Order: sequence, then C-alpha cells, then structure tokens
Amino acid sequence: MPERRRGAALEKALLDAAWEELAVHGYARFTMDAVVKRAGTSPPVLYRRWSDRDELVRAAIVHTLKESRLDIPDTGSLREDVLTLMREINGTRVQLATVMIAHLAAYYQATGTRPSDLADPLTTGRKEAVDTLFDRAVERGEVSPERLTGRIKSLPFDLLRHEFLTTFAPAADHVLEEIVDTIFLPLVR
Repeated sequence: MPERRRGAALEKALLDAAWEELAVHGYARFTMDAVVKRAGTSPPVLYRRWSDRDELVRAAIVHTLKESRLDIPDTGSLREDVLTLMREINGTRVQLATVMIAHLAAYYQATGTRPSDLADPLTTGRKEAVDTLFDRAVERGEVSPERLTGRIKSLPFDLLRHEFLTTFAPAADHVLEEIVDTIFLPLVR
C-alpha cells in the first residue's frame, strides 16, 4: 500500500494532477473528479483546499509557473545570456505556452482573467530572475539602464512566445538569433 501523502507533498501531487488534466483536456473538459482520479485521492481532500474548479485551475497554473522557473545563465555577455535562456525556453516550454494560451482560452473568457494575471512575474519569481540577467549586463557596461524598460526586457521572450503560438513548435535557432541580434540588442545598445 502506498504511503499516505500529506502537507506539501499532497498539495504538489494535487496541483500536478490538475496541470496534467489541463494540458491533456483543456479547461472545457477539466473537472474536479478527473483531478481526484488522476491524483489518486478523494473529493474531500481536494475540496478542502480548492472550493471550485476555477480556484484549482488558477492554483495549478501558478504552481506550474513557479516549478518551471529556469536558472538564469551567466555567460559574461548579454547576447549569450539572452540566447541561452531563450534556447532553454525554446527547448522546454512550448507545451507550457500552448496550454497557457490555447487550452485556457475558455478559462480566461469565463473568469475575466488574462494570461498576464496568472503569469505575474512577481508571483512566480520570474521578474527577479530576469532582472538579475539585465543587472549583470549593466554592471559589465554592456547596456545603459535607461534603455531597459520593462517592455524592452520582455521583448525577446514575448517574440519567442509569439513564435510558439503561431507555430505550436519550437523556433529554429536562426529565429532566436534574429530576435536577439536584429531586434532586441539594437534597442538596448
């Protein structure tokens, strides 16, 4: 008989099961019963933590975004740091981006929530991580801090997300280099 899960281990199992249901079936076919079955638990265990499916969906998304945070590279060059991070995202995050936008469209419509509400960098810890990458570039004298607005810092990653959403596939490496070399770097130098 498997050991009974409790506390953080149980919550992680429930949120992982909820995310898997979202990834496979999307929001329209997402049910609390399916999460219970996938997690191998009982309805009261789930409902004690999340009273309805929208609350559980939101918690599963935030949990997944926190869990999927990548290490920030430190190659000694802004170009290589951004390219390294984009390559890692490109190789590992197509499904995450697809689920966040395409599979959850009905959730956004039903709840009035926007993807940016759930992927809040302050909630997921992503803002501090990406800021570290840019702070290092400023310290090395590669860029002027006045040019690093929030929109410009997010631009290469926004363009990569656009590639995911228009192709549902990873971008070719030459596309990543074009984003960094011909669009992003000229704006910050």
